[in-house]
Amino acid sequence: MIRVVLVDDQPLLRAGFRMILDGEDDLEVVGEAADGEVAVAVVRDTRPDVVLMDIRMPTRDGLSATEEICADAALAGTRVLVLTTFELDEYVFEALRVGASGFVLKDLEPADLIIAVRQVAAGDAALSPSVTRRLLEHVAAGDARRPPVEQVRALEALTGREREVVALVGEGLTNDEIAGRLFLSPATAKTHVSRAMTKVGARDRAQLVVLAYESGLVRPGWMA
Repeated sequence: MIRVVLVDDQPLLRAGFRMILDGEDDLEVVGEAADGEVAVAVVRDTRPDVVLMDIRMPTRDGLSATEEICADAALAGTRVLVLTTFELDEYVFEALRVGASGFVLKDLEPADLIIAVRQVAAGDAALSPSVTRRLLEHVAAGDARRPPVEQVRALEALTGREREVVALVGEGLTNDEIAGRLFLSPATAKTHVSRAMTKVGARDRAQLVVLAYESGLVRPGWMA
């Protein structure tokens, strides 16, 4: 069972998401919060698999709440999926940087929400190719800060194959798609991704995506 906490200051929106998620046999909403401060407390109390986190809320925003949750070693099994109204919400990139595992639009189709929650719970990033393209453009425009020097240096520890894999992760490819592109088995592709994450200190796949952009492994024009 995938346990979910809903964080949004709009009660009707939370009620809608709860109805969608609780309607699935493998999903269960175990808590709700209307601001970031309460969200952190609820997450620590319930230890969910996934937190659906709004960014713009009163009292405390979802960005700082996301950072605190992702930095807490006791919550290592919890993933944050950011809710946003616009694909280019100014805070989305920073949310990914501090540990969020992806983001979804508030008006997405119910089926897409369910898929995104399951993806994040499984350790994947909920980032579509269109979203990764926009993030890449965001970095290319110089709007994002450079990554920590230690992360850039960590790329030097990657093998040539691992660098190829990280670049493909940055393009939004799944493990199966990476396997097809590089003529590997899906299991081998997954192993390369896991080893790369460990070497560069990425919490999950989404942070690997961000690092791929900022390090220059993926550049504008690479994605169709």
